[in-house]
Amino acid sequence: MQEKKTSLPFKIIKGLVKLFYPKFTVEGQESLPDEPTIIVGNHSKMNGPIACELYFPGHHYTWCAGQMMQVKEVPDYAFQDFWSNKPKYIRWFYRLASYVIAPFSAWVFQNANAIGVYHDVKIISTFKETVRVLQDGASVIIFPEQYTPYNHIVCQFQQRFVDTARYYYRKTGKELCFVPLYIAPALKKMFIGKPIRFCSSNSIEEECARICNYLMEEITQIACSLPEHTVVPYPNIPKKNYPSNIPPKVSAK
Repeated sequence: MQEKKTSLPFKIIKGLVKLFYPKFTVEGQESLPDEPTIIVGNHSKMNGPIACELYFPGHHYTWCAGQMMQVKEVPDYAFQDFWSNKPKYIRWFYRLASYVIAPFSAWVFQNANAIGVYHDVKIISTFKETVRVLQDGASVIIFPEQYTPYNHIVCQFQQRFVDTARYYYRKTGKELCFVPLYIAPALKKMFIGKPIRFCSSNSIEEECARICNYLMEEITQIACSLPEHTVVPYPNIPKKNYPSNIPPKVSAK
């Protein structure tokens, strides 16, 4: 497979990030199918994308918001997604920061193994690029959480990423696997769960619900089976409000 060419400055910056960012170990690699697959994980703020870029095994690409790859679109997206819940008295600073980071953000994501994700007609380009890299032998990592809570571990998944499997099946005749991944920054580990395979004979609506429910439940079970630790959630909330993987027991009345 032809590797994406990256610039020397990007390689240097990636090396510096790896130097200062905590080293993650990966458990459960035996569960990875011996084929291109979709890895689906909890976002864990920016820990999921960073940890996977640095430490996830094998050649892979990561879905990222298409707005973060376009200089003009970064400020509005970054402020709304990262900092809109900051106290009003300090929001001016983060609004300014959203413009400052725009050129750097676009440059980083354009150099990284990233696939831009869109929520309009351009989503077709996302699916086509994803199928292309899967056919080339790479896996693809997706963090599909949205802001609607599911439980104390993950938020509800946006389901349409499962459509990738339909396009892949049409192109190759193969049914794609989806693999759950739990990112635990407090443990400096990521945990790979058992895969689930797309069923082409079911409707896409059935498969979106079936696969997403399985992945959310499997990630939750992995998290709850581990020693007690702090879960880094997707929403940008104060650290004092971060949940534990083992919620407190409700006392009987």
